Amino acid sequence: MTAGKRTDPVESAGDPVVALRRIAFLLERTRAETYKVKAFRSAAATVLATGADEVRARAEAGTLRELPGIGSSSATVVTETLAGQVPGYLARLEEEAAGPLATGGEELRGRLRGDLHSHSDWSDGGSPIEEMVFTAMELGHEYLVLSDHSPRLTVANGLSTERLTRQLEVVGAVNTHLDGGFRLLKGIEVDILDDGGLDQSDEMLGRLDVVVASVHSKLKMDPDAMTRRMVAAVRHPRTDVLGHCTGRLVTGGRGTRPQSRFDAAAVFAACAENDVAVEINSRPERRDPPDELVGVALEAGCLFSIDSDAHAPGQLDFLDYGCARATELGVPADRVVNTWPLERLLAWSHG
Repeated sequence: MTAGKRTDPVESAGDPVVALRRIAFLLERTRAETYKVKAFRSAAATVLATGADEVRARAEAGTLRELPGIGSSSATVVTETLAGQVPGYLARLEEEAAGPLATGGEELRGRLRGDLHSHSDWSDGGSPIEEMVFTAMELGHEYLVLSDHSPRLTVANGLSTERLTRQLEVVGAVNTHLDGGFRLLKGIEVDILDDGGLDQSDEMLGRLDVVVASVHSKLKMDPDAMTRRMVAAVRHPRTDVLGHCTGRLVTGGRGTRPQSRFDAAAVFAACAENDVAVEINSRPERRDPPDELVGVALEAGCLFSIDSDAHAPGQLDFLDYGCARATELGVPADRVVNTWPLERLLAWSHG
């Protein structure tokens, strides 16, 4: 496997869709403003939907901006690309933003075969399922878990049973059109309810490949109650991964938030006993669990999952951050479930 594959800028020459997608990817991985990313992804969609002859004719006539979703910057990118050049905007981004997001975890990143936590525009992600899949394949992944939110998280457009059922049909259709070298896995990031139950029916959870269970509400709950809540969720037979366990935010546009308080030894002992992986969430604003809790989980004998929690294609590269932290903290690669081949991963998650 070749993890962290980057599209060569030369590949962008002559194909404006590739160039526009690459710009959006680089902007996303550096957490640029959403409006900038959407501008280039919208432009890529417009160019893709417009005949190649018309796009070239408009570029020559200077009328690209008459097409919906094409602005000044994207029109320049298209024109320069069709002229056989690497667009100046892309060249600058390649110079400034294409290197590793973090160093020290390269060996572990190279062993990751996939990502168990990602979101699409079916919930609070910014891109269609297909775009997430294309990017995961370009990065060298062998599999990606689509884990959109569950119903109670309405602020994130969580999926009802009916919408999740429809999404599973889309996942099946996507896999039918792939060549077998990559697999989109059926998943969910399910809310852990106040009593430790999971925010989806057991029947639906049983249809999924991977279930990430996370706390998103009442993060300041009394420590004893939070411990009982999390232990109950971990003991649910369909829970595979305990997501961003403290809920903390350490930086970023959403501000900061202190970590939830709970008996980490008890929670991680339950994870080890029930074969549930502790997520090392790679989002730079989370860095969850904190370093000291990763140590507690290691001592408890836990498995781990290093996940991007990507809400946009470029954020799939956040794995750089998680791998650097895991390496620094001494997490063995063989205890990271997404270093495993697909067959072993599914045997574990379905076990």
